[in-house]
Amino acid sequence: MTAPLSFIEPDWPAPSQIKALSTTRLGGISHAPYDSLNLGLHVNDDENAVLANREKLAQQAKLPSAPLWLQQVHGTRVIEANDWHAGIEADASYSKKPEQVCTVLTADCLPVLFANADGSQVAAAHAGWRGLLNGVLENTVSQFSCRKDAVMAWLGPAIGPEQFEVGVEVYDAFISRSAEAEKAFHPHATDHFFADIYLLARQRLNQLGIESVFGGEHCTVSEANRFFSYRRDGDTGRMASLIWIEHK
Repeated sequence: MTAPLSFIEPDWPAPSQIKALSTTRLGGISHAPYDSLNLGLHVNDDENAVLANREKLAQQAKLPSAPLWLQQVHGTRVIEANDWHAGIEADASYSKKPEQVCTVLTADCLPVLFANADGSQVAAAHAGWRGLLNGVLENTVSQFSCRKDAVMAWLGPAIGPEQFEVGVEVYDAFISRSAEAEKAFHPHATDHFFADIYLLARQRLNQLGIESVFGGEHCTVSEANRFFSYRRDGDTGRMASLIWIEHK
């Protein structure tokens, strides 16, 4: 009997028809350094193992359809789920139809899941620092055809504020966009800072009028037994964060 997967489900007040989760690295069949639930086909893992892991995810998470896997490029493009096709380059997807599974892959970058208060719209965004800086969250939220204060967001597992070391160029880039961003950086060595990607995302979302922001308590680098981390390991797997509207 295969071991059950280990999921993290958002602790947020989304309507019951909203289904969302992030995977961990546990429960798959990939071998080191992709052990074991690697869901990324682009990291030199055995393709058959990845496809088996994806099938196990579909079964145990009771996915209503295949995840809308994106070719992520650290950009700001958001696609509507109806426009999805295999290999499409984008870093976020949005849906207003039941059973379309918006999905992003991460291994330190920040996955952000969105839903509106009546459960009629969802989205998933991949926010590394470049995408976050350049507006991937703003572009994702712009897809929602409701008041922005009716949108809630969940920040999935990402690199924590005590591990995300960046250079002065990253600090300068964020400060040039918003003076408030300085609160998310703490000096560390010469011309280096520790950055709080969770706080940077919260600031961006708050500026859009989204106050209902949840999650943000994990660190993919520090929690090596639970999460893949590109910063920590280099050659490693990918976790998935998924959200969809269940058919009533």
